[in-house]
Amino acid sequence: MKKKLKVGIIFGGRSAEHEVSLVSAASVINALDEKKYEIIPIGITLDGQWISSPDALNILKSRKSIGKQPQKIIIPDPNHRSLIKLFSKKLEEEKLDVVFPVLHGTFGEDGTIQGLFEMANIPYVGAGVLGSSVAMDKVVARQLYRFADIPLVKDALFLWKDFKSL
Repeated sequence: MKKKLKVGIIFGGRSAEHEVSLVSAASVINALDEKKYEIIPIGITLDGQWISSPDALNILKSRKSIGKQPQKIIIPDPNHRSLIKLFSKKLEEEKLDVVFPVLHGTFGEDGTIQGLFEMANIPYVGAGVLGSSVAMDKVVARQLYRFADIPLVKDALFLWKDFKSL
């Protein structure tokens, strides 16, 4: 029998789009073929705690404390390429073949989590660090489109600091 690919599905996060991420993660998890893939749910709470358990999605949806769920994180060490269990007397790790980030907004779509995967040498699904970062910054993205002579509709750009002073 062929070995199943271990796919870490990472969702939730500290973003204002936390709830949207949970809905998206449920869709991704339900779409994956469990005969081909071993699904490793990795939830990040609104306050940034990482948990990995089969029930991680329900725990985050309920907004309850993670309680005694073991916290596991990805460390930026390419020698591990794993989820590492925190607060353990011995090193406990779960190897990952690939990570599917389903984080929306800040700390997910902005290149930061992709940078962690790059440092840890873990393959991942989606755009890389630069593409994610540029796409998240609409002002920079439009400047690059203009530089590349990509036609754009007329726009008005302003920064948050300008908006707050109105």
